[in-house]
Amino acid sequence: MERVAMSSRKTLELALRFLHEGKTVVVPTDTVYGLLADATNPEAIERAYLVKGREKGKPFPVFIKDIAEAKKNAEVSPKQEEQLKKAWPGKITFVLKRKDSEGTIGLRVPGHPFLAELLEKAGVPLVGTSANVSGLPASTNIKEVLEQFKGRAEQPDLVLDAGNLPLSRPSRIVDLTGAEPRVLRV
Repeated sequence: MERVAMSSRKTLELALRFLHEGKTVVVPTDTVYGLLADATNPEAIERAYLVKGREKGKPFPVFIKDIAEAKKNAEVSPKQEEQLKKAWPGKITFVLKRKDSEGTIGLRVPGHPFLAELLEKAGVPLVGTSANVSGLPASTNIKEVLEQFKGRAEQPDLVLDAGNLPLSRPSRIVDLTGAEPRVLRV
């Protein structure tokens, strides 16, 4: 696990390189520290499952750069688009019907400036889940994040240390696939 302070332009370039190589990166978000991987790379997604210790059947949310990208990945009605416009960028993950396949997908446009730039430059959607071991709490405290992965066989490949983030909880999750929005996580 490589740890780098969030201090320069090189931080962004380093994160992009790791993501394009199929590795995992811990970054600050507008909620808690997040664990990222290239959502278009099956090996990178597999790596994120191993690092997080998450069961395979539980899908990851996906960070995207804008509503246009949401429409590429999910069916978005005009009514849903209005809800997305009101909430994004922000701390809400929306569950929508996948485009061109069965099932659903959780999408979020995060409101953190570094992450927005990373998504823009990456050119691909990114798995975006809290940077914690499954079953343990998500955190805004960098020492708590590092402590959770300490001694584990699988660790994040890169950690961008922004110090302690403002206190926050993971994103709210709202399912838009039914007749009415349904809150899955407050």
